[in-house]
Amino acid sequence: MTEVRETLPATVPAAGEPAPDFELSNQYGEPIRLSDFRGRNVVLVFYPFAFSGICTGELCELRDNIGAFDDADAAVLAISVDSKFSLRAYAEKEGYGFDLLADFWPHGEVARQYGVFDEDSGMALRGTFIIDADGIVRYVVVNPRGQARDLGEYRAALSALAEQ
Repeated sequence: MTEVRETLPATVPAAGEPAPDFELSNQYGEPIRLSDFRGRNVVLVFYPFAFSGICTGELCELRDNIGAFDDADAAVLAISVDSKFSLRAYAEKEGYGFDLLADFWPHGEVARQYGVFDEDSGMALRGTFIIDADGIVRYVVVNPRGQARDLGEYRAALSALAEQ
């Protein structure tokens, strides 16, 4: 199941492809490796910047509906190009209980692996990748600038995963 909101570069992993592995520091400086989540579903949420309006709205919606992800045995990993220090302050201010990952240095490297790094602005695009327990991408959406993602789409994609 793939929904795409804009034309995507060829570098964006498609549904059915293995998700590129990575390791990034979370807001506490702890290393988080995607492959450590094998056996669980993962929702990767790339967003432009901490403390920005649409990003905060999206992440607060995830926070407020975390039970839907827990019910689907899905870990939420939110990724931006901010430093771990900014992410920690952001997580504490907004009460996020999921990992915020710092794709700070090398700047945007993981966003590039997923084809969602905007070279002109130096930030990640609003890309979401739902990855199954075997590490395979099952859902991809990239929204244009200024357009928030739809939580209902995440729920539908996770529900479809449960039926497989």
